[in-house]
Amino acid sequence: MFKFLKLIFNTDKRVLEETDSMKKYLIIGLGNIGSEYSETRHNIGFKVLDALSEVLNFSFETVKLGDLGVFKIKGRSVICLKPSTYMNLSGKALKYWMDKENIPLENILVVTDDINLEFGSLRLKTKGSNGGHNGLKDIQNVLQTTNYNRLRFGVGADFGKGRQVEYVLGEWSEAERNALTERFEKTTELIQSFVLAGVARTMNQFNGS
Repeated sequence: MFKFLKLIFNTDKRVLEETDSMKKYLIIGLGNIGSEYSETRHNIGFKVLDALSEVLNFSFETVKLGDLGVFKIKGRSVICLKPSTYMNLSGKALKYWMDKENIPLENILVVTDDINLEFGSLRLKTKGSNGGHNGLKDIQNVLQTTNYNRLRFGVGADFGKGRQVEYVLGEWSEAERNALTERFEKTTELIQSFVLAGVARTMNQFNGS
């Protein structure tokens, strides 16, 4: 925590002590700040990182453009970011911390909700369209590429015509909420595999699980 307190007052200082850029990773969970969004489907990125922090025993501190958590695993240093920019400006927060910590694009993983996947389905991809997702759309615009790693967490599409926004900004059903614990265990395993084994092996092991 002391390191984070120093960071707040010294925005030029890097968080990670690691100097080898290939051993540094950035995991960004997409979502909106505020209690009214906390339990909504659109905030699954935040929830996945919260679950990861419980398993790996790290905490988040509020810094520039988001809440930041840091952990180390087998020689790798990992930053977890929950942007405070709201969904539509997710790329701003990603690019700031990517540049500040000198983290290569291939070591970045974006965690997002996806209405095109059944609830709880996980799909890790190295590229693709934004699919109309405002957070991914902004990241694509900022990075000027669609070639970045993203973990899509299925939230289903149980909504009528014209009610997509209401659905993704709606809260989980009781059945979904009960199933999330097991899904969070799987996403925690997946993220650790991404860092340790690489994206290709992780895709082969976890996609469709």
